[in-house]
Amino acid sequence: MSILFYIGALLIVIGALCDFFGALGLLRFPNFYVRLHAATVGIIGGAAVPLFGVALLALGADFLPHRYAIAGASFITGIIVLLASPAGSHALAYAAHRAKLVEWEPKVDHLGEVRKSD
Repeated sequence: MSILFYIGALLIVIGALCDFFGALGLLRFPNFYVRLHAATVGIIGGAAVPLFGVALLALGADFLPHRYAIAGASFITGIIVLLASPAGSHALAYAAHRAKLVEWEPKVDHLGEVRKSD
């Protein structure tokens, strides 16, 4: 077994832990915005990090046919998830804030301050 195998396996275990804590946060956190944060942690840590782990596992497995294709596809998919998930979460939170669909007591509301100045 190569060092790539162990690093890939470690990344997959870290992804499983991020999924677990993200799901726990979805159940336990008090409001929409914090739950959205937990979901984003679950997506980034639970989807992108294991994909990087799969890429490393594929590179370390000499017996695997098409290992470079598997590693490349996993890496590119991980990059796409890594870029799209925070943007989607931000758009969802921004839309919920603008539409005032979620009631909350903000400590600091920069969007409200900008809206008052316009």
